[in-house]
Amino acid sequence: MASIATRSLTLGYQRQVIIDGLDMQLPQGKVSVLIGSNGCGKSTLLKAFARLLKPQQGAVLLNGSDIHLKPTAVVARELAILPQMPTAPEGISVRQLVGLGRYPYQNWMQQWSAQDEAMVERALLQTGVQDLADRPVDTLSGGQRQRAWIAMTLAQDTDVVLLDEPTTFLDLAHQIEILDLLRELNRRENKTIIMVLHDLNLACRYADHIVAVHQRRAFAQGKPEEILTEALVKQVFNLNCRIIPDPFFGTPLCIPFGREHPQ
Repeated sequence: MASIATRSLTLGYQRQVIIDGLDMQLPQGKVSVLIGSNGCGKSTLLKAFARLLKPQQGAVLLNGSDIHLKPTAVVARELAILPQMPTAPEGISVRQLVGLGRYPYQNWMQQWSAQDEAMVERALLQTGVQDLADRPVDTLSGGQRQRAWIAMTLAQDTDVVLLDEPTTFLDLAHQIEILDLLRELNRRENKTIIMVLHDLNLACRYADHIVAVHQRRAFAQGKPEEILTEALVKQVFNLNCRIIPDPFFGTPLCIPFGREHPQ
């Protein structure tokens, strides 16, 4: 299993510091969710995990080694990322999109192989889009399209999968569909899944580990039932709420208050 950690990590854009001196270890083989208010640095942190953003100071460690010192081909075989709102080339089919996940395994000496074909078929089957394989991606529904993108990351065959708001713009039924799929993949394949989610209740339901990002650092991290409190929601989101056990899942359930609610 692969591991992701940070050591004195500082991230930013030009002179603006977004994350400052972060030390963090995310659990292997678990689902970790980054939460926090808009602009707090969740997506920035995910980009650093994927080596898409170079630290100003410190390091991101992939399997104990600085990710920026690893060859690109090695990183691409250990870690995959699904960015927020990805765009597929016009007219590309689902099978062709999923096949792009095998790009890290191609070079001038090794072209498309039976192993590549097998991994694409496996990813299509895992995500339930095998019947859509010949459909153009741009003709799919939102949930189907997101499944196709997840299939592409699975075809990459990495131990770590990063997802930036994978449920954005999906209705509630499709959100649950995608999150069920990711948790099933985590449990069955033992993949380390790290994602950004906005919905606190869904984050608590699906995460083994939550990191609340606030004031340029990891404000709190741990199991959902250990860290999600009314005080944390107030400080991180400036929102009054009540936290009660979910009557069906037992996970923390956040009930937000409006301005008119008596305190």
